Amino acid sequence: MRGIILGLMMLPMAALGQTLEDCQRAAERNYPLIQQYGLIEKTTELTVSNIQKGWLPQVTAAAQATLQSDVTAFPDRIRQTFQTMGVDMEGLKKDQYRIGIDVQQTVYDGGAIKSQKEIARQQGEVQAAQNEVNIYNVRKRVNEMYFALLLTDEQMTLNKDLQQLLASNEKKLAAMVKGGTAAESDYMNVKAERLNACQQEVSLQAQRQTLVRMLSALCGIEVKEAVKPTMTEESVGTVQRPELKAIDAQIRLADAQEKALNAALMPKLGVFAQGFYGYPGYNMFEDMMSRRLSWNGMIGARLTWNIGALYTRRNDKAKLSLQRSMYGVQRETFLFNNSLEQIQQSENIGRYKKLMEDDEEIIALRSSIRKAAESKLAHDIIDVNDLLREINSENGAKVQQRVHEIEMLKEIYDMKYTVNL
Repeated sequence: MRGIILGLMMLPMAALGQTLEDCQRAAERNYPLIQQYGLIEKTTELTVSNIQKGWLPQVTAAAQATLQSDVTAFPDRIRQTFQTMGVDMEGLKKDQYRIGIDVQQTVYDGGAIKSQKEIARQQGEVQAAQNEVNIYNVRKRVNEMYFALLLTDEQMTLNKDLQQLLASNEKKLAAMVKGGTAAESDYMNVKAERLNACQQEVSLQAQRQTLVRMLSALCGIEVKEAVKPTMTEESVGTVQRPELKAIDAQIRLADAQEKALNAALMPKLGVFAQGFYGYPGYNMFEDMMSRRLSWNGMIGARLTWNIGALYTRRNDKAKLSLQRSMYGVQRETFLFNNSLEQIQQSENIGRYKKLMEDDEEIIALRSSIRKAAESKLAHDIIDVNDLLREINSENGAKVQQRVHEIEMLKEIYDMKYTVNL
């Protein structure tokens, strides 16, 4: 029962059609790039997680066997002395073997891991911001199709009115031909004009069907009717375009990279443990005598300070500074071009407003002239060509009015897109 009630509640909404805002939201959800947000977030999480594992102990297992051309040995005199004492000091063998494990644990890295994680996060922010720019551009495509559909609907409505008007005059002329007060060619002329209007209707229907299919495919929903947006006053506010967010994300990335340069100069402290089973071991004198495999181990701490980063530090910081300057130029260029777009759109809106001020009066005058022409034709004062000219002039005035209205609406919503209101 609740499902039936909900369905009945949705019927008026379906009958009203989709608003421009509905289509824009649906198009953004349907656009394939929307899936990339999740992929970027997941990739960033994995990258940061891998970097964080730099604090885990680093374990290396290795095995080696070597054959040396020479080894450490006692001088001959010492060996002879040992022999006289009954001790056979053979010395180290030239074939040596080792299998062991090396464990290293970072204690202090100067902030290197932290800076690397921040760089990874900022790189994810840059990718997400650029993805937002690409998705935002979908709104422009929706605007183009939506207002084209609105204009086509208006033209189809006026075409219906034109066909009815021509059909009415065609019927009057048919009666006049039967009464002998009009020539059959006049009747045929009006009929041909009506059939021409019918052909225009077929073209408009095909154009509308194409727009509906394209808009439905872009939005991922079935768009049947377009709702004319309300005529709101254009407003110019602070530009909040995603392109500016993308530039800000690139600047933050450059800041994180500069902090990483500072971390690269810091000393690093770690502890380590080494153990191996092999020959020779750490007790070399014992191995000279016994020549057997043994267990060996070592623990310790290691402080390293690589000052090689100083060689390129100045150039690296200069490069990052130049990158920030380039991003600043990109921001100024975008805002400059955006300002020009707003000026052009504002001027177009003003132009359409002035044109619309006289549209109603022009239509009223054209309608009066057309009615007078119908009366004159009935009294044989003018011919049918004059009537058709006035009918087409009246229809043209109505078309111009609708074009001015739709184009002004489009400019208003294009300005909203330009500023991202």
